[in-house]
Amino acid sequence: MTCLFSLLAEFQFFPDQGSDLARQVDDLFLMMVGVTGSITFAFEVVIVFFITKYRRSNPNVNRALGNKSSLPAEISWTVIPLCTFIGMFAWGTNVYFQKSQVPRDAIEVQVVGKQWMWKIQHPEGKREINELHVPLGKTIELIMTSQDVIHDFGLPAFRMKEDVLPDRYTTEWFVPAKLGVFPFFCNQYCGADHANMIGKIYVMEPQAYAAWLGSGPSSTSIAQAGAQLYRSLGCSGCHEPNGVVRAPSLHGLFGRPVPLSDGRVVFADERYLRDCMLLPKNEVVASYDAVMPSFAGRLSEDEIFELVSYIKSIAAGPPAEVSTR
Repeated sequence: MTCLFSLLAEFQFFPDQGSDLARQVDDLFLMMVGVTGSITFAFEVVIVFFITKYRRSNPNVNRALGNKSSLPAEISWTVIPLCTFIGMFAWGTNVYFQKSQVPRDAIEVQVVGKQWMWKIQHPEGKREINELHVPLGKTIELIMTSQDVIHDFGLPAFRMKEDVLPDRYTTEWFVPAKLGVFPFFCNQYCGADHANMIGKIYVMEPQAYAAWLGSGPSSTSIAQAGAQLYRSLGCSGCHEPNGVVRAPSLHGLFGRPVPLSDGRVVFADERYLRDCMLLPKNEVVASYDAVMPSFAGRLSEDEIFELVSYIKSIAAGPPAEVSTR
């Protein structure tokens, strides 16, 4: 009996609430359970009442059909549930759109899924395997892709999950609101060792996080590594003002609309930059020739993200300096 009470005391209906979004999702879920549960209970009470009162063995019940109009009742049981469920939909929509809009001050962290591990890199260049260290109260944006099959980065404590797909980027973001260690999982079956594709998020005080970033051997930031790669691959020979080949400038490109030769206009986001490297003939910039070679098979996922980070850095401010160490 003591063991039973001990188990009940440790039972947790919800995972820890590690973010503000987790509280909002839990409130929405509990409201939906309360509404639908109340409706179910009300119907069950009515059913029990009728099968008891109008049972065949009860001769003292008037079973004649009445002529009273049921219009008020019909309007009530139509309008009240309609308004209730529209309210639930509006609440859920608000939470969804809030989740979909990444704040501008987010710390971008690269995540690459691979059978069967998570490779993670911070903007400063620090790398992790199946672990993610983040500062308390700071917005974290995960920019994710897969190196092989479809994975899914699931964060139960933050009430978030997002598919991680090969050949494209997906994102999810959160603001840690509680210190501690929280698990993350692959929520998409991805092969024989899928169940072992797990890791931990360490939410730390900002000062402790800064000390952790500075620990260990010094590393080159992702944008600096991208700047080095940009020059070593010869990109600067085409995309700089003094380039030997006429090509679009990459300075100030990220985040802006790009007119294409086929009349379309696309937004220069991470997806666009990635496709320009691997599928350059698909979206040719207006007034330019389709002369850029494809780098498919020549660049790893880490290198693609480094180049994307460098191009983003020269859109937001001065180019990232190339480390000489």
